[in-house]
Amino acid sequence: MPLPNLRDYRALAELRYQIRLFLSFSEGAARASGIEPQQHQLLLACKGLPLGSRPTIGTLAARLCLEHNTVVQLIDKLERHGYVTRERSPENRREVLVTLTPSAESVLAHLSVLHREQLRNAGPALHEAIGAILGSLEKPKRGRGG
Repeated sequence: MPLPNLRDYRALAELRYQIRLFLSFSEGAARASGIEPQQHQLLLACKGLPLGSRPTIGTLAARLCLEHNTVVQLIDKLERHGYVTRERSPENRREVLVTLTPSAESVLAHLSVLHREQLRNAGPALHEAIGAILGSLEKPKRGRGG
């Protein structure tokens, strides 16, 4: 793969800028709703797990790219504020399942509406930034015989 050129650096910088804009929005929206950004991410990860996944601490840690003990601390705080409950799995008593409370569902729904609207507005710039990078990664097409 060839070394990046100035256009590649600009495309990567623009993508990181667009991602940071969205993350900055997301962090501010979470705090304005009374929760920390990582708590919002945990609620979203719990609600939006892929089909067939269970909301165990291990699964949530993997989805958030966090250590197990960090997720336990987040869950402790969310539980103290009435946003989640924990219960032992009936199938495997070693597993702890995390469940959102109605309060969490309400906050998460509000934040999700805000995030979808932000993506509706910022999506074109983000899409363009991703397209610029993907375009530079395409292999050159070979002509006949070559």
